[in-house]
Amino acid sequence: MKRMKKFIKDKNTRRIFLWGSILTVIILMSVFANLLSAHNPTEVDLKNVFSPPGPENLLGTDGMGRDVFSRILYGGRISLSVSVLSVAISTSVGIAFGGVSGYLGGWLDSAMMRILDAFLAVPTLIVMLALQAIVKGGVFSMILIIGLTGWMSTARIVRSQFAELKQKEFVKAARVLGMPGWKIIMTHLLRNSLSGIFVIAVFNCANAVFTEVSLSFLGMGIPPHIPSWGNMLNNAQNAILTGAWWVGVFPGLMIVMSLLSINFLGEALKRKYGIQGG
Repeated sequence: MKRMKKFIKDKNTRRIFLWGSILTVIILMSVFANLLSAHNPTEVDLKNVFSPPGPENLLGTDGMGRDVFSRILYGGRISLSVSVLSVAISTSVGIAFGGVSGYLGGWLDSAMMRILDAFLAVPTLIVMLALQAIVKGGVFSMILIIGLTGWMSTARIVRSQFAELKQKEFVKAARVLGMPGWKIIMTHLLRNSLSGIFVIAVFNCANAVFTEVSLSFLGMGIPPHIPSWGNMLNNAQNAILTGAWWVGVFPGLMIVMSLLSINFLGEALKRKYGIQGG
């Protein structure tokens, strides 16, 4: 009973529960897409083009007769998978770069931070478009490109936390006792920075979803034959002009709900753990 009262009074905890629940539902719908939809997301039915929402097709069909509901679910698998895997890469790179900079300090820290500032000064979207044009698209290349261009915010957070933590007494004591540097980093610095790293990773997931949607909408992201939320918006441009509003509205709502839930969840976690920046 006391825990329930504490939960009701804690506004931040309620926000985490609310937005976390919405995000969990979206993820589960994508994971179990084959159980929730009876239609093949890539099956073309030219006799059923631009069919409005109804019992047979809950959210209607697109310009090739493909079921919109099933494409949203299966598209979520691609968009969310790209987000999670790319963030795993960017987080790893950010931890390595920021960790070395923050732990070693001195001239090396200054040099690495100037390099980081130089990367931040370059518009990321332009770099992504250039890389996509070179590698000619694909799911794997999309994951790599987002992952290798999205690590800067993580590096800055890790560097800041490592630089602060290494001045703590327990870290100085570990050095005096002769603990190896790698063990100090893993045991004391990294473990005490996990909350900040997790929060920035949540925000990076939202950025990765938005980036995949943006590039796919521009025709330079996920290949057209693979259902993704960005591809669905790309295909819906002409459909909306013909009055088939459902082709673009429902994928757009799913994207908006996903981005809102991730961002609000990240903001609630940021307040809960008292993380500055990011």
